[in-house]
Amino acid sequence: MTACVRAGCTGTYGPEGYCDECGRKAPPGTTPATATATAGATAAHTVHTGQTRSASGSTGRRGSTRGGLGAGLIDMPRVPLRDPATAVMADPQVSESRRYCGQCDKPVGRSRDGKPGLVEGFCANCGARFSFHPRLGAGDLVNNRYEILGCLAFGGLGWIYLARDRNVSDSVLDRWVVLKGLINTGDADAMAAAVTERRFLVEVDHPNIVKIHDFVQHPDKASGTMVGYIVMEYVGGRSLRDMLLAYRAQAGSGSALPLAQVLAYGVEILPALGYLHDRDLLFCDFKPDNVIHAEEQLKLIDLGAVRRADDEQSAVYGTPGYQAPEVARVGPSVPADIYTVGRALAVLSFNFSGFSSRYAERLPDRADIPLLAQEESYYRLLRRATHPDPAQRFQSAGELREQLLGVLREVLSAADGVARPAASTRFTPERRAFGTQAGAVGDGAQPAEFDGPAIAAALPVPQVDTADEGAGFLATLSSTDPDELVRALHTAPVRTVEVSLRLILANIERGDLAKAAAELDALAGTEPTDWRIDWYRGLAALAGRQPAAARESFDAVYDALPGEPAPRLALAVAAEWSGDADTAARLYERVWRSDRGYVSAAFGLARLRLGTHDRAGAVAVLDEVPDNSSYRAAAQVAALRARLAGDRQALAEADLVDASGRLVRLGLDVGRQAQLTVETLEAALEWTGSGRPAGGRVLGHELTERSLRLGLEQAYRILAKVAHDPDDRIALVDRANAVRPRTLV
Repeated sequence: MTACVRAGCTGTYGPEGYCDECGRKAPPGTTPATATATAGATAAHTVHTGQTRSASGSTGRRGSTRGGLGAGLIDMPRVPLRDPATAVMADPQVSESRRYCGQCDKPVGRSRDGKPGLVEGFCANCGARFSFHPRLGAGDLVNNRYEILGCLAFGGLGWIYLARDRNVSDSVLDRWVVLKGLINTGDADAMAAAVTERRFLVEVDHPNIVKIHDFVQHPDKASGTMVGYIVMEYVGGRSLRDMLLAYRAQAGSGSALPLAQVLAYGVEILPALGYLHDRDLLFCDFKPDNVIHAEEQLKLIDLGAVRRADDEQSAVYGTPGYQAPEVARVGPSVPADIYTVGRALAVLSFNFSGFSSRYAERLPDRADIPLLAQEESYYRLLRRATHPDPAQRFQSAGELREQLLGVLREVLSAADGVARPAASTRFTPERRAFGTQAGAVGDGAQPAEFDGPAIAAALPVPQVDTADEGAGFLATLSSTDPDELVRALHTAPVRTVEVSLRLILANIERGDLAKAAAELDALAGTEPTDWRIDWYRGLAALAGRQPAAARESFDAVYDALPGEPAPRLALAVAAEWSGDADTAARLYERVWRSDRGYVSAAFGLARLRLGTHDRAGAVAVLDEVPDNSSYRAAAQVAALRARLAGDRQALAEADLVDASGRLVRLGLDVGRQAQLTVETLEAALEWTGSGRPAGGRVLGHELTERSLRLGLEQAYRILAKVAHDPDDRIALVDRANAVRPRTLV
């Protein structure tokens, strides 16, 4: 390691090329050769994010590592850092359309009778003085420390300035900071109190939140009134609003950012909101303007509206079109912050014209927005995030992020066909696959296509909440017999929500649906917003062979958890059973594309494709069942049968040859091999009846009537040998004799 060259600093330069004490970049020639490449790669980022000393004196390297933008799922565009010197406005002006009185919010400084509006003056409505001239100019020194370089932008509380921190800047490195007006008041005491109250922001320290360095006061040149400023780190990227505008400039005025990119933005920034919420702080004014994309990281850059959750005195700041409708009545809250995130996602992802006027408190109709019509899960996510009732929204940033990740996986998988499964924290895997009858080979008739109790027993169930007081007791239950479980559950030391839910499931499994319904009604009285109640209502409806009622319940769960595959799978089978094949096929396909562990979705999609005579499509999806799946053989049997399904005269010779090859590769036992041989050769025999010439072979037999009949005879006799029932054996021998080609002997 090399010692820092800055006077008075006892630190050393680390492998990344920065001092571990003062955070300065090593001058050329002083950094070890092994660190040069890393230092050069991270220098620009560190300049703008800064390395700040905490109250304890240790150095926190905020932002020195690469961000996780894209959640490891997609490659996101890298936004280069901007040289702060080029960000300063050459001629700072406020357009007339943005001039409003700071006291009554009425328009001021507007043109009249052909004359330009005044840049400063007095409000005609309330008489308050206004001025849109910058209060600070280049060269001004604020608090004997921050040297102003110029204006960066004009915000709701006045001009935002770029400055150099003289206490840190030296010949080795400059630290750039941003000064933003804190309050707009002429009351010095009120201003001082506001500065004192908001010093808690200095303690906010998260890699996705701009760092607040200080709060300072400086006299206004014109009035001498002390003005308060927040001093924060300079982040040299582009706001998400600017990213959207730049994209529209290239792709057209009605375009929006790609949905996957928008979802990745949400996934990246929500932990920052969660960090604030965990500290009883509310952001209040989330919008694309307040999020910066710098290199491979996002940052919240405006903490001016942040307030304590229990603060009922401070002014509430927000932006029309983003702010939750109840804030004006009851104040901000965590669900209100969630609302702003939902609105911001909507603005970024589709042409949301009128979002601050016509649609200020609602989403457009889904049918009017192609993206929402195509991406149902995303639409449901937005609908819940922006629900008019705060109690119906996501209740935490973590909950919303979890569902955003699920929707992102679904969107990406639908786009490229690559499954992106993830373990669910909400549901178990499906307990067994349902609807796989086409892959079953055995004696007797196949079971009915929709076996409600079997489907209910196969679907996933909610994970047990380990924080529930009854979770430990449930972990001790080992019996799988529903009657025994019911008896054991009635001995639980405490009747908690989890114990009640397990009792409901046991009653469904043993067919006591009336008891399950009564338990669900009782639980709904105490837990009205718990989505698990709707889930178990859906399972009970399936077990009771009421697909329409099941569909209604599972639809409610899909609304609550739009990023989870399990509700989509359950809704799909309920829709299929109800006769809505189009909805079922769409949902099955989305589940299957996202996660190949849901084999029921593959069989369901194949079943529906066969219903539209799409044999090739059915075979294709069944072939996607992984080799390591316990249902691989069943899927291949179903694919073989799909090749032979429908009008035999519509088959091609290639279908028969493909079915033959599949059967050979399956390697089944003698009995099942013989049964499928019969099915294949019967299809081939019927096909040859059309008199079409054929040159191929099926299971070693030429595609001629005589050769196929000989093959069928042999297969029937094999089946007769392995049959256990004497009557079946006799019937199979009779079939063999009947199918045998005629001979002269």
